Amino acid sequence: MTTARINFTVAALKAIPPALPGKRVTYHDVREPGLQLRVGPTGKKQFSVFKRTKNGGPERVTIGAFPDVTIEQARAKALQVRNAIAQGLNPADSLREKRSELTLGEAFEWYMEHHATPQGLKTADAMRGNFERYLGALPAGPRKPKGRERTKSAGSVNWQHKKLSAIRAADVLHLRTALAKQSGKAAANHAVKLLRTVFAQLGKAKLYTGENPAAGLGTLKIPTRDRFLQKDELPRLFEALRATTNVQMRDYVLLSILTGARKSNVMAMRWADIDFDRREWRIPDTKNGDPLIVQLPEVAMTVLGDRHDNGSPWVFPGNGKSGHLESPKKGVQSLLEKAGISGLRIHDLRRTLGSWQAITGASLAIIGKSLGHKSVDATLIYARLSADPVRDSVERATKAIMAAATSVHNQEEEMSNGSLRY
Repeated sequence: MTTARINFTVAALKAIPPALPGKRVTYHDVREPGLQLRVGPTGKKQFSVFKRTKNGGPERVTIGAFPDVTIEQARAKALQVRNAIAQGLNPADSLREKRSELTLGEAFEWYMEHHATPQGLKTADAMRGNFERYLGALPAGPRKPKGRERTKSAGSVNWQHKKLSAIRAADVLHLRTALAKQSGKAAANHAVKLLRTVFAQLGKAKLYTGENPAAGLGTLKIPTRDRFLQKDELPRLFEALRATTNVQMRDYVLLSILTGARKSNVMAMRWADIDFDRREWRIPDTKNGDPLIVQLPEVAMTVLGDRHDNGSPWVFPGNGKSGHLESPKKGVQSLLEKAGISGLRIHDLRRTLGSWQAITGASLAIIGKSLGHKSVDATLIYARLSADPVRDSVERATKAIMAAATSVHNQEEEMSNGSLRY
């Protein structure tokens, strides 16, 4: 390796030719001790500082390439390195630690492998979806047949390869603001919560000792929805259900309304979890982590009875990797449009049962028990007072729904045997 001492100027450094093949030339700055410029056969010129530490051997700290890093910047950095060494520090150690630091993508995969999966978190798939949509990179690969191409959410970022220490609180605040404005407050809350959780778990495992950039950001308040199927909408919806040829989607909508279960639970309903004798559906794993016993009214039993011999372990079989129905949104929306109903979401079907329980006099505790709420706060929207058993309450509510949905002429006949003519 050849060395030379020169005065670093822009003209002098630009005039330096590439080194000979297999060689490297090191130039030392005459003005700043320890500052070097190393030049290889390709002609790339790299600033570095070469100094001997107090308690160790010589260390080389790379600063950056010329001319991206100016001579003035290189000299200032060299002075910082010399001062740090004079205080007994070794800047090369911190750089090595920086290079070994996890990226956000690596941190997320560690979290999924060592925390989410072992804990059996039901929301693991949703977490991965949120990470890809809001924080990381979308996976490469062909989309599903007839499926839409996945895209990042508006206002999102791709921090897949960003070092954890490079993610600042100001960056997270900017992300939250952009997502809230362009994709909604719920998206912003999901992104910040996931980021905060990953950093927190890494901190507990001593894999990251820096600041949690999402720790100080609270949850954006989202107005509570109180939408459910109104009395004048029920006849129109049930007329659309009778007219549709999509039996699977018809029955999905019916059981969503009549059981008050969450979308994911209805999609993954299994025959093995239904007790036809006791008229109960046991949901083994719910959003709040506890199993739930759903009382099945007569009309729901009729729907299930008609579907029972479908040759699948799932009540609603599907073609995806899960084996059951995975994406009912489009089908439900089509039925609502045919019924002339706007502003209603799939989750509002679940809310319909609780609302009609309240209308028919069920207590807050009974409604919460029926819907599997873990806290009273989740049930406050249905605030009514009564003291009826869960099964009676569900029966009254579903019969009221059916009464509102059927005409005066055939109401008595249909309700007497708990069935619905499609």
